[in-house]
Amino acid sequence: MKLLAIDTAANLCSVAVFDVGTGSLLAEVIEDIGKGHAERLMAVIEQALEQSTSLITDIGKIAVSIGPGSFTGVRVGVSAARGLALALRCPVVGISTLQSLAHDAARSNPGKAILSIIDARREELYAQFFNADGSAESEPMVTSLPLILGQLAERVTVHVLAGSGASLVNEKLGQRLDIAVEGATGSIEAVARLGAILVSDGAPKPLYLRGLDVKPQQGFVLKRKVAE
Repeated sequence: MKLLAIDTAANLCSVAVFDVGTGSLLAEVIEDIGKGHAERLMAVIEQALEQSTSLITDIGKIAVSIGPGSFTGVRVGVSAARGLALALRCPVVGISTLQSLAHDAARSNPGKAILSIIDARREELYAQFFNADGSAESEPMVTSLPLILGQLAERVTVHVLAGSGASLVNEKLGQRLDIAVEGATGSIEAVARLGAILVSDGAPKPLYLRGLDVKPQQGFVLKRKVAE
């Protein structure tokens, strides 16, 4: 069975075609576009299918990154994955960016506990602790640097860092920790491999750990007409 993996949760527009039976990556297309995922995603999917000599009808499962990350990017990827799964009548699963980062870190640091940590801006961090066996030690969270440093200090196990917030953590630590990866999301291969083993429990939803950044511009809000 062939799996289609999609990740638009950060600056990258990434798609891969993965052979679940052989555990091999057949193709991957990655574009660093920053924004504009909605305009590029379908073209990137077409490129990945062409490189893997596959048709869209060959896809038997879809895996998509559900965030946390860019609100718009996550919505684009999840909506596309759900729409394709509906059309193809195949299962679709969601993989968090924190999971995919931990997966990449575990491949280069086997047997070590991992802290996935993403810079969420506004002095906040997205974070999740993972055990050495790859299982989640904590729930995904939005937190601050002082709080995450406190949680690290409480743990006896030394963690490997993974994500765009890793350098922020190390800047404040007297003893620097190893950094496995520093992206805002894991590799598209990680999304594919995790998606291959995860069982679908319904349509995936975006993982939003905090509210929208956008607020109405009050100066342009029209006043309601009061009935006389």
